[in-house]
Amino acid sequence: MSANTWRQPTSDSDLPSESGQAAPSADGTPGADAGATAARDEPGRSARRFWSARRIPAALVALLSAAAVGLLLYDVVSVRAGRSAMRWRRRLAEELATRPLDDIWMIVGAAVAMALGLWLFLLAVTPGLRRLLPMRQPTGVPGAEEVRAALDRRAAALVLRDRAMRVPGVQSAQVAVGRRKVKARARAHFRDLEEVRTDLDATLSEAVTSLRLARQPTLTVHVRRPKG
Repeated sequence: MSANTWRQPTSDSDLPSESGQAAPSADGTPGADAGATAARDEPGRSARRFWSARRIPAALVALLSAAAVGLLLYDVVSVRAGRSAMRWRRRLAEELATRPLDDIWMIVGAAVAMALGLWLFLLAVTPGLRRLLPMRQPTGVPGAEEVRAALDRRAAALVLRDRAMRVPGVQSAQVAVGRRKVKARARAHFRDLEEVRTDLDATLSEAVTSLRLARQPTLTVHVRRPKG
């Protein structure tokens, strides 16, 4: 099972090996169908999230801005050359001068402009690339600070699901990996539910730790019987 990783400035990295990893302690919270465990952090430096280049929004904003400014500049030059202003600019100036502030179109236009501005602001201050989970940077290795790696959330979910299916008694499993939480749901067709939940909790805790994520997510396990 391979995962999408980013390394700077070298090539792609693989999933970390499980050898030499300290086995995390599993939470023995009683309950037949649910449990929560926080995976233990490993030594290493935490890495920051990757920032999206935002190429498509930036290109759209640049093209629209260039088109609007170019059209306005052409109309201003035409007026300076002795020609009359374009009809759209005269109409726009007239509407802005005569329409009251409580007009429905003024309110709609202001709301649209505010929404677009808020969207652009959020794009500028948020990293994006939510599908990539930053991995820990090793310490004591020369040049390690120049290497950054990330694990795709879907690849991590497939790895954890594969581990869950190896637990005796698990018939089917679904794993959802988020930036802060990992939720696993399994169906057990034999063995006691508490035993299956305990084994599944310990197995997934070890698997989450072996991923060496910069921010160790909280693991939640739910086990139940198949319907019918």
